[in-house]
Amino acid sequence: MKKRAALGLRTGDVVRVWQKIEELKKTKQANKKEVMTKNTRRQAFEGTILAVKHGTEPGATFTVRKVSLGIGVERIFPLYSPMIDDVEVLRRTRTRRAKLYFIREKAARDQKRAMRRQLAVEPRATDEVVAEEPVVEAVAETQETAAE
Repeated sequence: MKKRAALGLRTGDVVRVWQKIEELKKTKQANKKEVMTKNTRRQAFEGTILAVKHGTEPGATFTVRKVSLGIGVERIFPLYSPMIDDVEVLRRTRTRRAKLYFIREKAARDQKRAMRRQLAVEPRATDEVVAEEPVVEAVAETQETAAE
């Protein structure tokens, strides 16, 4: 617990949270009995800390946000959870707010702005095809006249 409290997580920090995930699998043995097997693996969740609540007390939590395939994903992690294997602080940033919830709307605005730019710069394919055909024929005619 002292190690987690000493991390000093703050809003704006970029962290990688390694979480233990237990998978249950049903398998059948040769004698046709079903057996449950438990497999544990580690999975990373990397993103920006939006909020740290309750400091370093036993019920402390922190919210991490990342963008995966263009969709914002947020998870709330308990600071002292035994399911969290490790927390790595990748980058520290200085923020002027205690909670960075405004980033949700900011990301949506930026995405809409990018989509508007994509729609505005759409080339027309029909004009290019028509313009290329006469040029090819003219080059072929000049080569025939030069050969004669």
